Amino acid sequence: MKPMTEHDTQPWTAPLAEGPLDATVTIPGSKSLSNRFLILAALSTQPVHIRGLLCSRDTELMIGALRALGVTCTQNDDDATAVTITPPADGVFHGDIDVYCGLAGTVMRFVPPLVLFANGPVRFDGDEQAYARPMKPLLDGLCRLGAHVEYHGEEGHLPFTVTPPTTLESNRRPVVKIDSSSSSQFISGLLLAASRLPNGLTLRHTGLPHIRMTMEDINAAGGAVEMTQRGEWTVEPRALTMAQEITVEPDLSNAAPFLGAALIASGSVSVPNWPAHTTQPGGLLPAILHRFGADVTLDGTSFNELADCEEFDDRYCGTLTVRSDGAIRALGELDLSAAGEITPSIAAIAVFADGASSLTGIGHLRGHETNRLEALVREIERVGAHAHELADGIAIEPAAEGQLHGAVMESYADHRMATFAAMLGLRIADISIEDVQTTRKTIPDFTGLWTAMLAQHE
Repeated sequence: MKPMTEHDTQPWTAPLAEGPLDATVTIPGSKSLSNRFLILAALSTQPVHIRGLLCSRDTELMIGALRALGVTCTQNDDDATAVTITPPADGVFHGDIDVYCGLAGTVMRFVPPLVLFANGPVRFDGDEQAYARPMKPLLDGLCRLGAHVEYHGEEGHLPFTVTPPTTLESNRRPVVKIDSSSSSQFISGLLLAASRLPNGLTLRHTGLPHIRMTMEDINAAGGAVEMTQRGEWTVEPRALTMAQEITVEPDLSNAAPFLGAALIASGSVSVPNWPAHTTQPGGLLPAILHRFGADVTLDGTSFNELADCEEFDDRYCGTLTVRSDGAIRALGELDLSAAGEITPSIAAIAVFADGASSLTGIGHLRGHETNRLEALVREIERVGAHAHELADGIAIEPAAEGQLHGAVMESYADHRMATFAAMLGLRIADISIEDVQTTRKTIPDFTGLWTAMLAQHE
C-alpha cells in the first residue's frame, strides 16, 4: 500500500509582519546533503554516524528505500537528527523489493543506480504527481551500464522496474552520455554509485550546480571523481570509506524565505551555523540579497569583505545576518542557473522591488515538483502584480502596494511555492495558502518557525 500524502483540509492564513523583524532562526539540515550522505553511507565499507540530518518526508522516504534494499538504518531515540547507517556486509543490496519515492527527486534519481549492485529487480513507484517528473535520461544511463528497465506507465516516468545486469562490465571503463538539462540529479545519481563499478565511469554532459556538491561529497568519502573537461566526469573505481562521524550543514536554500523576510518586512533576520564556504546553491544568497539592497554580515564582517577575510577557513561557520529598511532595489536581470531552487524566494522579494526583475537560466524549473515558472506567474498575477514566462526564466513587474490584494494561493504540492506565498503574506493582507504542510518535504515545522520569527520584532 502506498504511504498517504499529507494535505491540509483548510487553507493556512499567512501572518502579516507587525513591524520590523529582529529575529534569529535556526534552519534544519540540508536535504540535498542529507540524502547524498545517506546514499554514500549505504555504499561505504563501514558504518557511518550522521548528525544534523534533516527530519522530513524526503529523508524518511530515502531511509525507507535504503532499509528495503537491506541497509540497516538505526535512528537515535534521543536525537531525531542522528542516524547510523550500516551497509550490507557483502555490499549486495536486496532485490525483489518495492521502493516508494513519494515526490522526492533525490529518492527517484539517486536510488535506482544502487540496483546495479542488487541481487534482483527493484520496483519503483511514487505519488501520482511524481509521474510527471522526467526520469528517462537516468534510466537510459543505467541501461547503457547493462541494467534493464521496464515501464509500467508512460515511458521515461514512474512507475518502473530496474533489473540489475547479470555481470558488470569489467574489461574497460564504460562511457555514458546522457542529457541532464532537465535535472542535475540524473548526473548526481550516476556519479554517487559509480565508484562501485569495476572500472569506474566516464559520464558526459553539461554541469549543473548540485554536481559540484556531489563531486565534493564523493571525494570526501574516499572516491575519486573529477570533471576532466566541460561536460565530462571521470570516476575511478574506489572502495568508499566515509568518515565514521559526519555532520550535515543547514539547508541554505531553506534559509531563503527567512532571510528574504528581512527585506520584505524590514528589520533583521539572523541564521546561525552558516558555512563561510559551501557547495550548496543557497550559498549564493548573501550576494543576491546584497544586490537587492540588504546589509549582509557574517559574524559582523560585511558581505563586501567576506571574500578577503582570512579569518574564515573552509570549516568556519558563523551567524549570517541580513538587515534592511524595507526598500528593495530591482535586480534587472539575474542569472539563477547556479541556484534555481531559490527562485521562488527571490521572485517573492522581487514582487516588492522598485522596478522590474528578470530571473533567467532556470528553464529546468518547469520539470520540478510542479512547473514552477508557470506556477509563479499564476500566483504573482493572482495578488495583483504582473509576471510572464521567458524562454529560460520569468520576468516580474511589481505593482503599487495599493494594487496588491489578498488571495487563496495554491501550493501545487510544492514546498517552495508554499514558502513563496508565505513571503508575500508578510506585506499583503489576507493571503492564505492551500496545503501549507507540503513544506514538511524539507522543513518539518515551517509554520512554527515562521510564526516564531514574526514574534521576534522590534
